[in-house]
Amino acid sequence: MLIGSALGLLAAGCASFPEQPGPAGWSAAQQLTPQAGPVPELPGELPKGPAQGQQPGGQPPTPVPPPQGCTDFNPTVIATCLDPVSGVALTDVNQTTGAVTALATERATGRLLKVTKDVPPVEVAKFEVDASGDGGLSGLTLSPTYPEDQLVYVYLTTATDNRVMRIAPGDVPKPVLTGIPKGPSGNRGVLAYDRTGALLVATGDAGNPALAADPNSPAGKVLRIDGAGQPARGNPTAGSRVLASGLKSPGGLCVSGDGTKTWVTDVGASADLLYRVEAGKALGDPAWSWPDRPGVGGCASFTDMVMVAAGGNTPGLLNLPMNPDGSFTGKPEVTGNGEDGFGRLGPLVMLDDTATLVGTVNKKPGGTPVSSDDRVAILVRPTGGPGGRD
Repeated sequence: MLIGSALGLLAAGCASFPEQPGPAGWSAAQQLTPQAGPVPELPGELPKGPAQGQQPGGQPPTPVPPPQGCTDFNPTVIATCLDPVSGVALTDVNQTTGAVTALATERATGRLLKVTKDVPPVEVAKFEVDASGDGGLSGLTLSPTYPEDQLVYVYLTTATDNRVMRIAPGDVPKPVLTGIPKGPSGNRGVLAYDRTGALLVATGDAGNPALAADPNSPAGKVLRIDGAGQPARGNPTAGSRVLASGLKSPGGLCVSGDGTKTWVTDVGASADLLYRVEAGKALGDPAWSWPDRPGVGGCASFTDMVMVAAGGNTPGLLNLPMNPDGSFTGKPEVTGNGEDGFGRLGPLVMLDDTATLVGTVNKKPGGTPVSSDDRVAILVRPTGGPGGRD
């Protein structure tokens, strides 16, 4: 089963942390316990034969009724009526009820939310953010040992800098890495973990391309740090957090399931870009570029494909077929850009080699939101066909 195989280790963990006064720029949320949601029709319970939505015997898919207010009838939708979503992370699948629980961040409001299908969102924390210059609350990831420690990491823009913060249950958010330059643009940042458990942080150039080339500046880089914000063991340069350099405004950072490939998307000076990250090197020539500027966002690295959200300016996904060595075998295939899609997508997180968790950004200027936007949902790759599984 999709959900069971990808998420079976997400058992509820417990941890206790001392209460300490919080730093300026955020406020602790009221501790609430969400109700258990009704049993949704999970993607992991779909048959593995026909493509998603196709009925047995080749019958056409059953139409999904349009949303009614904040009620969305698509069974893969987990949360509705949010502000544009900047980060998503799947935290739990209740093996008894089937209820899926996730975390989501809203870039402009600074809210970190716990979401469960058909249950009102629960505010976990709210940060005071500066959302100008593509800043705000833009990055989210879970600790690689989340089932045990329940730690959550976020990337945000304050009045003075960009920074990484850590959130523990029962505690106030703590700064992990501060002082990342802030500017009139290039403030967006995204987070991921590599296979060693080191935290990867992709940072913008704060509107100054010279910072991205400066080895002493954390701006415009892919940083690799430990849980305390210090350079991770095994970095290319001892004592330096820098893994790779040359970013402008990153939108997605993703590591393949086997840990051998790391990718970052970027809104470059003249095109949207996808880079393969190689330790100790400037990002250099992109693995793929889009001069037409679809507005690249999150990414997911599957065994045979890299999926990139095109949600900044156009709806849907850009799917690059890939060889095992990471080379691409053809041009991107656009999917999810029709009426059956979710519109403009921002963050993506791979759940396993068949599915991703996504957040929509249809309320951004130029978008075409439906009544239930913005949403968090699970996307399942079609079976069979190009890039699919037989």
